[in-house]
Amino acid sequence: MTGTQLPLVFEAPRRGKPPKHWFDLTPEERVEATKALGLPKFRADQINRHVFDRLEDDVTKFTDIPASIREELGEQLFPRLLEHVTQRTADKGATIKTLWRLHDGSLLESVLMRYPSRSTLCISSQAGCGMACPFCATGQGGLKRNLSQAEITIQALAADQMLASGVVPGASGRLNNIVFMGMGEPLANYNAVLGAIRTLLAPVPDGFGMSARGITVSTVGLVPQIQKLTGEGLPLTLAVSLHAPDDELRDEIVPINQRWKVSEVVDAAWEYAKTTKRRVSIEYAMMRDINDQVSRANLLADVLKRRGDWGWVHVNLIPLNPTPGSKWTASRKEDERAFIQTLERRGVPVTLRDTRGSEIDGACGQLAATAG
Repeated sequence: MTGTQLPLVFEAPRRGKPPKHWFDLTPEERVEATKALGLPKFRADQINRHVFDRLEDDVTKFTDIPASIREELGEQLFPRLLEHVTQRTADKGATIKTLWRLHDGSLLESVLMRYPSRSTLCISSQAGCGMACPFCATGQGGLKRNLSQAEITIQALAADQMLASGVVPGASGRLNNIVFMGMGEPLANYNAVLGAIRTLLAPVPDGFGMSARGITVSTVGLVPQIQKLTGEGLPLTLAVSLHAPDDELRDEIVPINQRWKVSEVVDAAWEYAKTTKRRVSIEYAMMRDINDQVSRANLLADVLKRRGDWGWVHVNLIPLNPTPGSKWTASRKEDERAFIQTLERRGVPVTLRDTRGSEIDGACGQLAATAG
């Protein structure tokens, strides 16, 4: 792949826009939309409380809204954006992967995971992905289109509804964490992702009232967008999918590296950490005989150490998850251990990620959104 011209993979194909939804609007725009339906502005607060407090988006149950306007309200501001297609579970029901169909037939997946002390949603920001990383099933499927702000946000509502309804055994409360690590490159759909995040963070009744520290945004390294995110003033967690510490290898396994090199990506991540005071996660999928050598562990330590002491960064090693027909396989356990030990000897904070949902193709790099 080295030496080839990289296409503008972060520009989504133009397709029919999804219908406008309550989740596409700012609090001020919701008031104006309510007034446009002939309702007094206090009705916007009532609708917000149904949605964000009671987790209810079926307007027929908005009993404090005049019955005569509910049908029009549903048509204008609460169209059905996601149609449930299938659901698969793993880990004794603690991991649930949901396949959704969008208004134009595009498919996407999200994964809800319950842990002993928290519930995490792996959320999608695009239908497909245009980054074309060869070891990732999502990337190999190509990009269908960007999701709207509402299509992103409603995945969180659906997850909260599942938690509240008892679908997830042992779950209580609401989502504690959302990771933008599902389908798509979040920073390639910047405005919609940031709009969704602001709705997730806004206090009830204007939003879901989540903590910024509970939201992680992943990127393969779109440097201008990382810099833009740095200026937002939000203490989100940034996760950089690096996967290789040298340009020669990363050009091949993360094609966007042909545009922004390792040094540029790591510099942008370091500036993010310095500005937000939030430690950056370096995501590194371990691939047998590709990037798992001790020499590359040392090179990774060198690359990260040049930016400052270890307080700014944490390396998150990911056992590569299998995808059908792929030549890419997970590292041998002994190579995995040697890589970890090398980083630890160098003083690099490192964790081996607990893989969830691989048996239902719900783990990192496996989301392909096929209806079969």
